[in-house]
Amino acid sequence: MHLEVPAVSLSAALWAADPSPTPAESGTPRVPSLQDAQESATSAAGWVEENWSTWLAIGLRVLLILVIATVLRVLVRRAITKLVDRMSRTGQALEGGGLGGLLVNAERRRQRSMAIGSVLRSVASFLIMGTAALMVLGTFQINLAPLLASAGVAGVAIGFGARNLVTDFLSGVFMILEDQYGVGDTVDAGVATGEVIEVGLRVTKLRGADGEIWYVRNGEVKRIGNLSQGWATANVDVTVRSDEDLDRVKTVLSEVAERTSKEEPWNELLWSPVEVLGLDSVLLDSMVVRVSAKTMPGKSLTVERELRWRIKRAFDAHGIRIVGGATATEDAPASDPAAGVAAPSAYASSVSPQSMAASPLPGGNTAK
Repeated sequence: MHLEVPAVSLSAALWAADPSPTPAESGTPRVPSLQDAQESATSAAGWVEENWSTWLAIGLRVLLILVIATVLRVLVRRAITKLVDRMSRTGQALEGGGLGGLLVNAERRRQRSMAIGSVLRSVASFLIMGTAALMVLGTFQINLAPLLASAGVAGVAIGFGARNLVTDFLSGVFMILEDQYGVGDTVDAGVATGEVIEVGLRVTKLRGADGEIWYVRNGEVKRIGNLSQGWATANVDVTVRSDEDLDRVKTVLSEVAERTSKEEPWNELLWSPVEVLGLDSVLLDSMVVRVSAKTMPGKSLTVERELRWRIKRAFDAHGIRIVGGATATEDAPASDPAAGVAAPSAYASSVSPQSMAASPLPGGNTAK
């Protein structure tokens, strides 16, 4: 039996072997269907439903930490402010005692209170807010061990690099807390001497005797001499001749001291009677008598100048001579100007008997 196969063209065979791609299989993006969107929304809603309680707990915990830290910071700062105000009121109460009012003036007390309050408030804020920040990071399940280790290494590096700044700051804090000096005091800081015009945590400003302003770093001050605390001493040394009557000298000095102590404004500057201490030194041709008195801080030079002025006038009125220098010269009678001139010689005149007797005999040489 003979089977007949129908003839198929080449183009039809190629089309059947390699059909053309559908629009979805080509490069055109597939448009999500409504079912796909519904599945995505359902998945997101389920994820939110599963984790919303965790988010809410974390949020409430962070909010509670921040609220507690803020309230605690406000309370601590307010307590520090009240403490500083109480210190200021205590300083004002000392003014009624005379000595306290002279030692602690208003500007000095104000700057000291402000500096102490600023330091305490800054330290309290740093500790409270730093602790709160660490607690918030711990709430988010963040490992704090690497962070604390890095902070420790950074702190050591900064400490070595800025050790002078740290030293100045700590020295300034302790100077203020210990009240070593304040505004208006005259201090000797070693590197500079003058009146304190501003006290800072890092730098202290001094005004020198010639008006210059010194900026002294607190860390460079190894020792400090406060010339304005307590009281000062005015010492006057009076040098007189060794043959002066000591009782008379002492009487005149005592009169000057008593008169100075009663007159204004010296009676306010003097905190003790002016005393004649006695002989400070005795030389062959002079004696030194010392006069001393306690004065208001910073007024010793003023009192010394006034005492010298009054002592000189009193000694001139009583005929007591003040001598000075290493040794005192005694008065000597005036010398005769002709005392050092030699008498004329008899041989100066050619007609004098001495000159004629010494002249050679006339005539030639005698024969032997």
